[in-house]
Amino acid sequence: MHIVQQDSAIRIIGIELRTSNDEAMQSIPQHWQRFTEETVLERIPGKLSGEVYAVYTHFENAGVNNQGIYSLIIGAPVSSAQAVPPGMAHAVLPASPRAVFPVPQGRFDQVGPAWLDVWQRDDLPKTFIAECERYSADGQIDILIGLRHGASA
Repeated sequence: MHIVQQDSAIRIIGIELRTSNDEAMQSIPQHWQRFTEETVLERIPGKLSGEVYAVYTHFENAGVNNQGIYSLIIGAPVSSAQAVPPGMAHAVLPASPRAVFPVPQGRFDQVGPAWLDVWQRDDLPKTFIAECERYSADGQIDILIGLRHGASA
């Protein structure tokens, strides 16, 4: 884990799922399947890169914890002016310090276990506003956790 400063907001357009931690093991894999089967990435206008983001946001207890209902928006980064196509949604990763957790060997099947490790940590001042997985074109997968300002490595 290392900490980076995300200096500006990142806007993501994609498809949205409302779920909870109790339903996540069933609902999230189906949401990824929908993202793939419906070729969502190809239908997002104005993509700024080939990266895919899976953003966890709109928490029922925003700013407090990740319990209750939240949204998972899987999509791509776009400009702040890009219109949201019908049937899609958007999320914003606000500028903030972020703890970056690389997923071992960039393996999709290791994302879930990596999240379990992240949420067991109580030494990070998490914001519980917008957390994400970032899937880079080179195969790297990172989990990025928003931290309260003033956090450092």
